[in-house]
Amino acid sequence: MIDEGYVPVAEVVRSGFREGVHFGAVVVLGPDGAVTSALGDPAQLIYPRSAAKPMQAAGMVRLGLHLPDDLLALVCASHSGEPVHVAGVRRILAGCGLDDAALQNTPRLPGDRLAAREVVRSGLAEASVYADCSGKHAGMLATCVHNGWPTDTYLDPAHPLQTALRADFEDATGEETDHVGVDGCGAPIWTCSLTGLARAFRAAVTQQPGEPLRAAADAMRRHPELVGGTDRDVTGFMQAVPGLLAKEGAEGVYAAALPDGSAVALKVSDGAHRAAQPALAAALVRAGADPAAVAPLAAVPVLGHGVSVGEVHAL
Repeated sequence: MIDEGYVPVAEVVRSGFREGVHFGAVVVLGPDGAVTSALGDPAQLIYPRSAAKPMQAAGMVRLGLHLPDDLLALVCASHSGEPVHVAGVRRILAGCGLDDAALQNTPRLPGDRLAAREVVRSGLAEASVYADCSGKHAGMLATCVHNGWPTDTYLDPAHPLQTALRADFEDATGEETDHVGVDGCGAPIWTCSLTGLARAFRAAVTQQPGEPLRAAADAMRRHPELVGGTDRDVTGFMQAVPGLLAKEGAEGVYAAALPDGSAVALKVSDGAHRAAQPALAAALVRAGADPAAVAPLAAVPVLGHGVSVGEVHAL
């Protein structure tokens, strides 16, 4: 049974036949922060998953984390594990006197196929440093070292790092979270509404330069290739739309903000990223983005025997 807060947001067309529909919810905020468009319930509660990383990074900056823009972008990233990403994570760790062994995120192979193939060819195995969340975890460890906090328990929701990051998350969303969960990487994650998530992204681009959340947003926008990676749509969106801040999250979450403060947040109820990408493209157009800029990302190919025979597009 579909939650009544969700409505059809994308359809799957194969060889001219409507094969399926993805349900979800989408909210669009105008430059003044008011809701200008919504599909489904904009108050829908979600786990933002990795879309919370800019707010988490802002909390680390507020706690004294000081990194160059490229490394701060990695703290906000769900990267592909390409060599440039792995090298950056190790720079963060080395800067606070730690190494790969300190990371407690889930070990994985790189998400990038070429990088994963090279790891396997070299006789290496899954490792935390290759995983998409290793930048965030390296930033968390560096923040703990800076503040003299224990690093072996940094994922505990009661750790001073995590209680501080939760406070920053709630401040950015304008909401008190009512549930704390465990993200895929092992770190705590908190619920918020879709409107709250959009509100946080709006704040990220409208804060004064140098403020923590704005610093995280600016780092991401200057280094979109580090936020995702080669052929990643989150990187593509930020490269295509001038000044755009965008971040995806697992289970079909996406959030973004344009430089004027317009912001969007969405959740695909079945968790399919193939529907979240075109839904974001459509929402960005409603928020004022140039349709031509997002057009290359507005549909995801449906393959038949390795050849495109249709697409997933927004409704």
